[in-house]
Amino acid sequence: MEKSRRSRKEILPTPAELRLLQILWRIDEGTIEDILRASDMNPTPNYKTVQTILRIMERKGLVSHKSQGRAFVFRPLLKLEHVNRRSLRSLLSRYFTGSRTELLMELLRDERITPRELRELEKLIRSRREEQELR
Repeated sequence: MEKSRRSRKEILPTPAELRLLQILWRIDEGTIEDILRASDMNPTPNYKTVQTILRIMERKGLVSHKSQGRAFVFRPLLKLEHVNRRSLRSLLSRYFTGSRTELLMELLRDERITPRELRELEKLIRSRREEQELR
């Protein structure tokens, strides 16, 4: 499918776009100056670079803007949960042949997984199983 014809939900932000989305999710909406002030990047990104990336993001349907005086106020059109879900699906298809089981098994094999994380996973699996049984 052509890039221009893909829906907003199919587009994954680039790393630079994701950094700007993370700022916008945190501040809800803002001008380029607001975004630069809220940035924890060191050094602070260049104004023109951020402006260019936001314009690209707007064409992709990732953000929108409204005029406020002479400034544009940008807001995200995607939620964090949506980007996370889409990123995970992309990861699954690229590296785990679409298998959620393979991904989870790899996570469980990771020696850095903490007992707390294991308990959380067990709780989520139990909860999901109960939801499935109610259907």
